[in-house]
Amino acid sequence: MDVLINLSLNGLATGMLIFLLAAGLTLIFGLMDVLNFAHGGLFAWGAYSGIWIYTATGSFLVGIIGAILTGMLLGILTERWIIKPVYGNHVQQILITLGLMLVLSEMLKVVWGPNQISASTPSYLSGSWEVGGVIIIKYRVFIIAVGLAVFLAVQYVLKKTKIGLVVRAGVMNKEMVQSLGINIQKVFMLVFMIGAGMAALGGMLLGPYSGVIHADMGMEFAILAFIVVVIGGMGSFSGSVMAAILVGLSGSFMAYYVPDLALAANMLLMAVVLIFRPQGLFGAKG
Repeated sequence: MDVLINLSLNGLATGMLIFLLAAGLTLIFGLMDVLNFAHGGLFAWGAYSGIWIYTATGSFLVGIIGAILTGMLLGILTERWIIKPVYGNHVQQILITLGLMLVLSEMLKVVWGPNQISASTPSYLSGSWEVGGVIIIKYRVFIIAVGLAVFLAVQYVLKKTKIGLVVRAGVMNKEMVQSLGINIQKVFMLVFMIGAGMAALGGMLLGPYSGVIHADMGMEFAILAFIVVVIGGMGSFSGSVMAAILVGLSGSFMAYYVPDLALAANMLLMAVVLIFRPQGLFGAKG
């Protein structure tokens, strides 16, 4: 029983990290119709900048804030100088953002070096609890809580606030929103900043979770994030969290019971979903 509980917690924690990256992709695609393959680079920059600030200041919270701000700043620059010229052209978006992904990864090596960097868990989140003979690692619970908090916060903003109403209306009909006198470009910028900040937060939280960070981690997690976006449904925010949990649990259990198939399990899962429901589990047809 303790093995099942720990595998479940591990899968949920991994799923929440993937969700923070995939949710940004979902928001950006849903509103802006942009395929941003550089999103993993923002994830990695969030990890490096956050861990660097955390190490320099000794404050994990300051490191998280620094990572989010770094991600948002890079998001602004990416949207304004890279994405904006290729709106409406998916082929160009894929090519230019893949190129940016490589540039961001190499810049990490220039700034912090090519070697892995260790990331320690803050003292108040290290260790574990014993509940009924089951060992529960504190940091995994923390990641799950943060992921759920972000999901609920974004859901509240999207469904209960004026800006959320504008975003949802923009997803359905950008031209109508513009005709009402709303500057849709500013909405685009805000959404891109939020998505980039969420990706950077995920990268920062990954550091202590895995123990080390490296320059190529963005590409690895970006692949998982796109699998989540496809499974959940392109543009479906609720679908992204459900798919991320499904992918996280699948990877955790497969890595323990059938390690040789752990890498292929998520690809197989995506293929099955696409065969029976091409629009994704929660996506709309068309």
